[in-house]
Amino acid sequence: MSKNKWFSFFEHALSDLGTGEANAPWIYNYGLIVSSIFVMLFAVYLVLISQTKLQIVGGAYISVAAIFLALIGLYPGGTRPHVFVSTYFFVQFFLGMFLYGLGSEKRVRNISTLLFILAIIGTLIEWPSVALIETYEILLIMAFALLIALQ
Repeated sequence: MSKNKWFSFFEHALSDLGTGEANAPWIYNYGLIVSSIFVMLFAVYLVLISQTKLQIVGGAYISVAAIFLALIGLYPGGTRPHVFVSTYFFVQFFLGMFLYGLGSEKRVRNISTLLFILAIIGTLIEWPSVALIETYEILLIMAFALLIALQ
């Protein structure tokens, strides 16, 4: 964002930082690709610590989300597949989180379910910009990662 002074959380999508109109779009796009590696490692960790088949399925969904995150960097804003891959990153992650939670002990199940409901509610709110809902959804993903890290 420091390279793109025109960017506003209240007017744009985060992906605007990776378009051809942005200054240094590679920072945003390569950042997503590198981040996808960490999401994949998180998904593998979830599968490795899984105690139920539902947790394994949840971790697998999150691994698919990691692939979609990398694809957002490969297909930046303005390209034909961008809306699909960016939408499905969130869909896959939240479904994976929900499924993982359903197969977990009560505390993780309840918090994962709450985060999933909050994600759905977030899509029903009329946000001033795409960047704001994306940030909201990313905060929910961070909350799930913290839940797993602190359990």
